[in-house]
Amino acid sequence: MELYLVAYDIPNDRRRQRVANWLQDYGQRVQFSVFEVWLPQGEREPFLHKLERLIDAEKDSVRLYYLCKACQARVLTLGQGQAPQPPGPVII
Repeated sequence: MELYLVAYDIPNDRRRQRVANWLQDYGQRVQFSVFEVWLPQGEREPFLHKLERLIDAEKDSVRLYYLCKACQARVLTLGQGQAPQPPGPVII
């Protein structure tokens, strides 16, 4: 499993809610417009393809940051929340 930080700025309420609902299937919301998403090996391209269909490329902005294992161990959390943890067994 690979961990990505997904941040977005989507001005349209309906599109933003659709993206947020879809991202919840892959990970957890850590800020209003930020998710930690776990993707199985080889699933990044299908994930990106679906995400591209959900947004308006002319108006929306979405960024994905890959967090390698070494980076995951260095995540600092202040206040509420917890460090990213991989999900349990995933059935595909």
